[in-house]
Amino acid sequence: MHRNVLDGIVRYGFAGLEGVGVAHGALTRLGGVSQGPFATLNLGHTVGDDPAAVEENHRRVLAALQIRREQIVSPYQVHGTAVRWAGKADAGSVQEATDGLVTATPGIALFFRFADCVPVLLFDPLRRVVGLAHAGWRGAAKGVVAAAVAAFTHHAGSRPGDLWAGIGPAIGPCCYRVGAEVATAVANACPPETPVVRQEADALYLDLPGAVRAQLIAAGVGQVEMSGLCTSCHNDEWFSHRADQGRTGRFGVFIMLER
Repeated sequence: MHRNVLDGIVRYGFAGLEGVGVAHGALTRLGGVSQGPFATLNLGHTVGDDPAAVEENHRRVLAALQIRREQIVSPYQVHGTAVRWAGKADAGSVQEATDGLVTATPGIALFFRFADCVPVLLFDPLRRVVGLAHAGWRGAAKGVVAAAVAAFTHHAGSRPGDLWAGIGPAIGPCCYRVGAEVATAVANACPPETPVVRQEADALYLDLPGAVRAQLIAAGVGQVEMSGLCTSCHNDEWFSHRADQGRTGRFGVFIMLER
């Protein structure tokens, strides 16, 4: 991913989405006003931060991105598999119990929040459709990745092979120590023999971005671009639930058709 700064807001973008009329980015924790464990650009309303600070953070982000609040569609993420179609009538809304959104409407910005889980950006360049999904270990185990790909086919007639996918900053296999139950649940949701679990002595480490990539390929997605950024390793730029021991903010990820 490449890094740039927009009016003090740091944005990382994918090479595969440059020059194709798709605004997008993963926004770091830098450039806001929140304090303490939420420093500084916390965009999560439900993590215990000062609501006024969260609002100011949103104001700064929207001004930098030149997006209006009424253009945004966001989910209330629940680590499930519900993927919804977002149209013009949904602009400015929060979709309940949702972990994926897909739209073909230019000017609708899909906006999610993360702190270790995997952001999955999707684009069909032929039908001009974009999507965004939230894949924590629970969602990956339940099938949210396949559900997101299926939503493109169901709602827009997309062929999986035409899709581009980007896997954004998330906790990597270097840092994601898990129990046997979690490791087994995610491994069982991947194609057989996919190397998503590493054992070191008596510890298991899960490659969640690698699992998501394997699931995208199994679903037939034609191109997958990896960010290669671990949120726990790079806790100076990203909120990380694991590195911050559960008390932290949320960084934003967005995607929007410009035309």
